[in-house]
Order: sequence, then C-alpha cells, then structure tokens
Amino acid sequence: MNTQPDWAAYIAQMEQILSLELDATRRAELMTQFTRIATIAEPLMSFPLDDRLEMAGVFHP
Repeated sequence: MNTQPDWAAYIAQMEQILSLELDATRRAELMTQFTRIATIAEPLMSFPLDDRLEMAGVFHP
C-alpha cells in the first residue's frame, strides 16, 4: 500500500503554524520539492528492519 501525503494540506498547516503567507508559486515549488524528497526516500523507507533492531541510541548523562 503506497499512500502519498497530502502535501497541500501539510503546507497550509505549516503556513498557519509558522505565520507565513506564501504565494501560489512558492506553494507549488514546495509541493514539487516535497514530492521529490518523498520519491528519493521511498526505497529507504521501504527497507525492512529486524523487529529486534534498536532504532536509536538513548543518551544517559
């Protein structure tokens, strides 16, 4: 199952959270870039990991 994020909704939410006002050209370019990044990351994200593999180290001071 391959579901693509709703980049338009994400950009709209980030505009509100960050108090930004983007024009249509900038929104379109962001959608293009997010789509490209997702395409590049797809093989990595689909790489199977062992369930026993520790995902990240834990820092203990």
